[in-house]
Amino acid sequence: MSGSVPEVYERRQKNLVLILAREFASKLATATFIADADGNLVYYNEAAEAILGRTFAEAGEMPAAEWADLFEVEELDGSPMQLERMPAGIALLERRPAHHSFRIASLDGVKREISVTALPLLARTDDLVGVVAIFWEPRTG
Repeated sequence: MSGSVPEVYERRQKNLVLILAREFASKLATATFIADADGNLVYYNEAAEAILGRTFAEAGEMPAAEWADLFEVEELDGSPMQLERMPAGIALLERRPAHHSFRIASLDGVKREISVTALPLLARTDDLVGVVAIFWEPRTG
């Protein structure tokens, strides 16, 4: 029985970090996106809905490959952008913060330039729980 206690503790700790990240994001006026350790989209807030073109309730959770394709992510020069080059992908795969500006096709059909800063969510130094990405549309003029 003592062998199962650490497993339960680990699972709760990971869930707690994602729950706290989601609660934090829900209170922000800045667009925020949260993915789990597998890269699955688990939440984006109301501010992100305006940029992404669909409510989270409508979009729901989805795997990383699906959200990368769904938003037609591309470099500012129009070339396709692979998940490994996206800030959220870098935070997830390399476990380090990353920032980049690029373009997405929102689900409402509008192409938008966004700047994204992504951070890995670590429960401990070696325990990746997920990624949080904060993003905005740069002001022009």
